[in-house]
Formats: sequence, structure tokens, C-alpha cells
Amino acid sequence: MPVGLIALALGGFGIGLTEFLIAGLLPQVASSFAVSEAAAGWLISGYALSVAIGAIALTAATARLPRKGILVGLMALFVIGNLLSAIAPNYPVMLLGRIVAALCHGSFFGIGSLVARSLVAPEKKARAVAVMFAGLTVANVLGVPFGALVGERWGWRAAFWAVTGIGVLALAGIAALVPGWAGETRPPTVTGRSEPIPPSGLRAQFRAFRSWQVWLTLTATALSYGGMFGAFSYIAYTFTEVGGFSPADVAWLLMVYGVGLVVGNVVGGRAADRDRDRALVLALIGLTITLAVFGLLAGSATASVILVFLMGLFGFASVPGMIIRVTDFAHGAALAASANVSASNIGNALGAWLGGLAITAGLGYAAPLYVGAGIALTSVIVMVVAAHQARSPAQQTEHSM
Repeated sequence: MPVGLIALALGGFGIGLTEFLIAGLLPQVASSFAVSEAAAGWLISGYALSVAIGAIALTAATARLPRKGILVGLMALFVIGNLLSAIAPNYPVMLLGRIVAALCHGSFFGIGSLVARSLVAPEKKARAVAVMFAGLTVANVLGVPFGALVGERWGWRAAFWAVTGIGVLALAGIAALVPGWAGETRPPTVTGRSEPIPPSGLRAQFRAFRSWQVWLTLTATALSYGGMFGAFSYIAYTFTEVGGFSPADVAWLLMVYGVGLVVGNVVGGRAADRDRDRALVLALIGLTITLAVFGLLAGSATASVILVFLMGLFGFASVPGMIIRVTDFAHGAALAASANVSASNIGNALGAWLGGLAITAGLGYAAPLYVGAGIALTSVIVMVVAAHQARSPAQQTEHSM
């Protein structure tokens, strides 16, 4: 794998850290600025909303710019946002820093995935995307404990200074190691073959959304994330109220889940390079079964450990393949790649909302697992329909254009 992928993965790691570490720092931040827990919560929900908006807005605004330049600019925005958070004299500046950092999130992973796949031979494109996303999955494992540990020893500002430093390293790495090009020219892959030149103008980018397959893939992405996060959002309550774990156990159980994400990312990338649609259907079926069985066995401590690992594995195994699929049918349009990131965040919000409704309705703390299984089952149906239609002669013609 080219060294440029390591720079992209480092950028993904930094972005993942800034997304997740705040959860372990929220009490300190709230106390520091004398705001309520609900107000401090906007540092998380405001970030997520900004990700969904920024993914589309920034990608559209930079449609005609060289992608390496865009990635360098996005990492500069990330550094500025975290620097604002580190030096924030008050809560509004802190929130502004979170929003600025979040704006680059979706576009970085959307555009970065296109750059990653262009650096390798076509038969390794899903694995290349998985390498870039490895930084995000590792950050998911380390983000909350990293924030809590650094915050406990040196204060919450030190955590944001550390992430700012990682952002600077990633920016330098992308500038030095990722091949650059101008306009619409694309470098050949390591085998000397180059994929079709992607659309660069905004109008051409939007034309990618005429493809029914693009919409089906975005829908499947939203539903797959909705299924996983419908369960994950309340997993701490499931562990303590149903599984009998102590609150102190939740941290290492979440790390088990994070290890599942890392493994699923690697396995999913390799499987998607062999047979993309088959790998996606199997991953989504695996997630559906895992969540349903988890709901049944949530009272067993041993089963909970195994199933939370499988939840992470199957939940993230579809990510590289989904990104490759949407960009394949969008003919490399960066706006479609970023829309996939927005779809995942919409799915997160939908799953968390439906899981919360189930608890509010008095169905118990295992109910979000069943809700997640139902949403994931819907994603299986959408993906099966998409895969079936993709094999039709009309879709084969559209895909080859």
C-alpha cells in the first residue's frame, strides 16, 4: 500500500479522536464553562449536525479544485477548529471550534476515499479505503479513554492540544506523501491503469444523483448505520441494566466493540474487493442476526462480550464496500462520496431516536437491540434489491458509461 494512505489514515485518526474524545471530557468542560450538561451536550450533537451539513456544502463548494489541495485545506480547517477548542475562553468559542472542526469531517472521508482508491490498482480499491478508515476505527477504540486519561492528568484542554498536533502531522503528511494533480487529470494506479476521470464541475457532480443505484446505496448506508447506532447509543444501559455489568466495566466493553470495528473494517475491505455486493449483503445479514441474538442473550455476560464484538465487526464490515459502491455508480463524483458520509450520520440520528422511543415506551433496555435489528433487516432488503437491479443489462450499461 502507498505511503500516502498512511497520511490519510493519520488524518482519519485525528478526526475520529476529536469526534469521540469529547464524551470522556464533557463533565470537565461543563464545569469549566459553568454550563449545564444539556448545553455541554451540544458539543456532541452540534458536531454531528455540522458533519452532515459540511459533507455536502464543502464538497460542492470545492468541486473544481484539485483533490490534494482540498484535503490539505480540510486538514488546515481541522487544525484551526481544534486550536479554537484548546484555547477557548468561553463556551461559545468552544462550540465554534467544534463546528469548524466538524465541517471538514464528511468531506475529508468522502474526498479522501476517492484519493485512496486512485492510489492503488482497481482490484485493491476497497482495501485502500479500509486503510484510510483504519484511523477512524482505531480512534473509536481509543477516543473516549484517551480523552478521559489526558483530561484527568493534564486537563481537558491538553486533549485538544494533542489532537491539534496530530492534525498538523497529518496535514504535513498529506502535503508530502499524497500525489498531487491539477484539474481533471488523474494519476495512473500502481499497475499503470487509471480509472475514468471523475466529474469536476458542480453540475456534473449533481448528475451522479440521477443514478438509482446511488440512491439505493445511500439508503442502505443510512439504514446500516441506523441499525448499529440504534443499538449502540444505549449499549451502556443494556450492559448495566440487563447484563449485570458494573458501570466500570462499560469502558473495556466499548473497547471490545472498537476492536470489532477495526477487524470488520479490514475484513470488509478485503471481501469487497473480491465480490462487493455479496460482501455487503452478508455483512448486513450478519449485523441483523447479531443484534437480534444480542437482544435475546443480553442477560448473559459471556454472550454480551462476544456479541458486542460481532456487532462492531459486522457493523463496520460494510463501510469500505458501501463507499466503493456509491462512487462506482457515481463515476467518482466526490459529492456522492461525501453524501455517503452524510447518510451515515442521518442513519445514526434515526437509529438513536428510534431506540430512545423504544425505551421511553417501557420496552426495556434490550429493546434498542431489536430496533437496530429491524432497521438492519431493512438495509438487507434494500441492498438485495440494489444488487439484483445492478445485474440487469440497463444498469450494466449505466455503470460502464
